Amino acid sequence: MKILLLGCKGQVGWELQRSLAPLGELVACDFDTPGELKADFADVASLAALVRRVQPQLIVNSAAHTAVDKAESEPDLARAINATAPGLVAREAAAMGALLVHYSTDYVFDGSGDTPRSEDAPTGPLSVYGRTKLEGEELIRASGCRHLILRTSWVYAARGGNFARTMLRLAAERETLNVISDQVGAPTGAEGLADVTAHAVQRVRAEPALAGSYHCVAGGATSWFDYARFVVEWARANGQPVRVAPDAIHPIPTSAYPTPARRPLNSRLATHKLQQAFGLTLPHWQTGVERMLIETLKC
Repeated sequence: MKILLLGCKGQVGWELQRSLAPLGELVACDFDTPGELKADFADVASLAALVRRVQPQLIVNSAAHTAVDKAESEPDLARAINATAPGLVAREAAAMGALLVHYSTDYVFDGSGDTPRSEDAPTGPLSVYGRTKLEGEELIRASGCRHLILRTSWVYAARGGNFARTMLRLAAERETLNVISDQVGAPTGAEGLADVTAHAVQRVRAEPALAGSYHCVAGGATSWFDYARFVVEWARANGQPVRVAPDAIHPIPTSAYPTPARRPLNSRLATHKLQQAFGLTLPHWQTGVERMLIETLKC
């Protein structure tokens, strides 16, 4: 099987290079890949040519415009990358009979309530990012290609920057921290997301009826505030430099930290469908975060 991986240098794309490699011949591309393998999501003509040139049986798209606040000031670029380009790739996949895997987000929902959203729950994005990601989903479904759309949330990886790294840096520099407490979701590791993808691809290739849309996040849920406390206390217990006292991490509401893009307060996603369809158990978010901290800090 020939596999075309788009967005190979992002957090998820980097892990997908590992998880997809045993499944076939992997062609990994990104926007800065030199020559004919450049995957420029702002240039749909060249992107279509790339797909036709590679002629894959599996296309995995992990590329996206994920700068949520920046998207508010550059909606055309966000739409090109998050919607127009995935729609084009989906049409190419349909034409050649390829399976397409695409990643979406909890931002397609409005964040109301306090229960996990199922795959068929009403959408209602609050931001340019959310609206363009939802449009990307809709274009993929309309293309008629066989697809897996995996919605996820709060993605992190040991490689590159992430919320936990930021909290550790600030905790070593400051005596107090203020962290948002009314946004709730599941920190989800890129490593686990990539492993689920490889497993699901194998199952869908064997059982095409399993194709469709699924939620894929770590087990449990937490707020950014409790996430920060977990990270800082883990670091303290493992001998890392921590200046902030345990009682000096303070919860604040989203309204106290205004941003250009509105965030959903409830980012909980129900994963029963994914777990039942593919025979999976999704580990608790703390398990993945602790593993990431060990790798990051080399404890």
